[in-house]
Amino acid sequence: MTTRTRTAATSQLLAGGALIAGTLAGAPVLRRRYNRWGATDEELARPMPGDELVVDPRLTYTRAITIDAPPEDVWPWLVQYGQGRGGFYSSDAVENLIGCDIHSTDEILPEHQHLAVGDLIRSGGRDTFPCWIVMQVEPPSTLVLQGAGTPAEVDVPEVVDQVPERGYVASTWQWILEPVDDGRRTRLIVRQRCTYSPNQSVLWHVIEPLNFVMERKMLLGIKARAEAA
Repeated sequence: MTTRTRTAATSQLLAGGALIAGTLAGAPVLRRRYNRWGATDEELARPMPGDELVVDPRLTYTRAITIDAPPEDVWPWLVQYGQGRGGFYSSDAVENLIGCDIHSTDEILPEHQHLAVGDLIRSGGRDTFPCWIVMQVEPPSTLVLQGAGTPAEVDVPEVVDQVPERGYVASTWQWILEPVDDGRRTRLIVRQRCTYSPNQSVLWHVIEPLNFVMERKMLLGIKARAEAA
């Protein structure tokens, strides 16, 4: 690792750590704001593909960003994300602090431009890290993922009417790309819906603000790459 790389990683850690600490501390007050970051009232209220996978979420958010590039130019960055693929365009140094082995690219990778239903997207380099399974993919507009346990033991939760007291979690990661301004720009909308057993409540209320910090940077990272390209 070069001196410049080490300096950049240290800066990422310091900036990411400060944002995470501030968001955690302010979560009770900021929660409504960060769970609708960038999204309009209409975007919050509308149904999205994948909503049916978690019928009654305990936690949910909808976030959005406008990108000065058409959907077909944004899609290649979205479809290639994941560990061992294009990375997450967020704070690699923060993710790698817990061993995720993420290396976000600034290039479109031809070998990672095709996803199919049933494909897995990893969050970390080891089989103990969670993964997502592709539930719906329609280029260049729709990508729906569902939490599926770990790559070593893929377990897609069933849609349930009553959540068990222990040991259950179901979550989605839903992405929509919509053309705006006669197709010259893109509205990128992301939603998560999550339900879990009551014994996991504290865990998920800690994860929620952490997720915001990382996903906000991811949205900005996709925007910067698509606009630069």
